Amino acid sequence: MKLTILGCYAATPRTLTNPTSQVLEIKNRLFLIDCGEGTQVQLRKNKIKFSKINQIFISHLHGDHFFGLIGLISTFSLLNRNNDLHIYGPKGIKEIIKLQLRLSNSWPNFGLHFHELENKESEVIYEDDKVLVKTIPLKHRVYTNGFLFQEKVEERKLNIAAVQEYEIERCYYQNIKNGKDIYLEDGTLIPNEELTFDPEKPKSYAFCSDTSYNETMLPIIENADVLYHEATFLQSEENLASKTMHSTAIEAATIAQKAQVKQLILGHYSTRYDSIDLFKQEAETVFSNVLLADDELTFDL
Repeated sequence: MKLTILGCYAATPRTLTNPTSQVLEIKNRLFLIDCGEGTQVQLRKNKIKFSKINQIFISHLHGDHFFGLIGLISTFSLLNRNNDLHIYGPKGIKEIIKLQLRLSNSWPNFGLHFHELENKESEVIYEDDKVLVKTIPLKHRVYTNGFLFQEKVEERKLNIAAVQEYEIERCYYQNIKNGKDIYLEDGTLIPNEELTFDPEKPKSYAFCSDTSYNETMLPIIENADVLYHEATFLQSEENLASKTMHSTAIEAATIAQKAQVKQLILGHYSTRYDSIDLFKQEAETVFSNVLLADDELTFDL
């Protein structure tokens, strides 16, 4: 599992900072999370192949989280994309994008599928044989979701030495990997644990931006391996955070501590501050395992 931060600053793009967008690589799949202005440039700078992005998740319809989407779709068309593209986002995202495509006469030459969200309860919105994605309802000025990405439990790994010792035929290998016990020809039962190794523990990544302090998310993100949580303000601007329905670094750390996640990554910083190190310092007064997101930074989770 690898996370590449394309942008992690609030409000408007600047010469040295970009609005929210990130790519999560999990089980050889690439998921684009939010698509702020300049996302396609950041994808190129980070050498991420456009053709590998087939799912895009948009948290909410504030410009710093989706203004880069129409440009990215248009570039996909210019590159003669063939793969279908699936976009998951709040109700209204389809209308916005289709209006831009219609008025510019720029209909894509690939399948463009919108999955509009309006449920205020957590729900599964994407699933394949390796990964499951569910929403994390957030509290912001407009309808907003975070996203929880979960690896599925893999099949068990064959203990080749043990299988060969018992002279078990290959036709039974898949059943063994699926967790089944095996009977030998003489009726002897061989427990599955003797023939396999445990698979790696599945990992999970929770993305939460933008939101005010919100304990209702705790059961959804509990024990997540990594939590990315917005920290727009420091505690000195707590009143401003409350007014704009954003979080402070300490509030993000409190959520991480109460959810018992293993790792907290802070992002979505207001550009009013001279150094983002201040966010880490404040958060560590509550939660010890804190990392700072920054543009073009990659985390091996």
